Amino acid sequence: MIAILDYDAGNIKSVEKAMQLLGQEVTVTREREAILRADKVILPGVGAFGDAMDKIRQYGLYEVIHEVVDKGTPFLGICLGLQLLFERSEESPKAEGLGVLKGEILRIPETPGLKIPHMGWNSLKLQNHGRLFADLPDEPYVYFVHSYYLKAADEGIVTAATEYGTQIHASVEQGNVFACQFHPEKSSDVGIQILKNFIAV
Repeated sequence: MIAILDYDAGNIKSVEKAMQLLGQEVTVTREREAILRADKVILPGVGAFGDAMDKIRQYGLYEVIHEVVDKGTPFLGICLGLQLLFERSEESPKAEGLGVLKGEILRIPETPGLKIPHMGWNSLKLQNHGRLFADLPDEPYVYFVHSYYLKAADEGIVTAATEYGTQIHASVEQGNVFACQFHPEKSSDVGIQILKNFIAV
């Protein structure tokens, strides 16, 4: 069973539907026991970093997320879910992130000809043999919607990068923790393969 964390963030439904299409039993929940019983846990989301962290703390999910990570359950952060796994974000300077991974979230720099938010398809440069990218071509195209991007402290955890005004760490992997800045559930066949790879972990 896959638990999708419910903290009033957008984009939960599309992730739930994608997992159901892949034949997975899914529960959208903020109940501690249901989350700890799950075989895999997903933290999706779109929205503001500070608001999301407030909700995560309000619903008691901060502690549960750390428990899930510590017990080795495969965990996937998507979009805002990736950003929340890190320590801090320029979007909400006073808010502390989950701190599961080391790094910071920065605003995409203003660049002539590039719109912010970054919305659309970009190719990924794969590195460090990420398990989410098994059976995919070298430069797969995926769908992004974001104004802030990850700069991981350790390049060794970065499994995919892209360029949009700057180098963006688009996917990371450390032990049982996986995260994507892009939306696999909106990334056509490539995204479906990424989700299949997560299910198979």
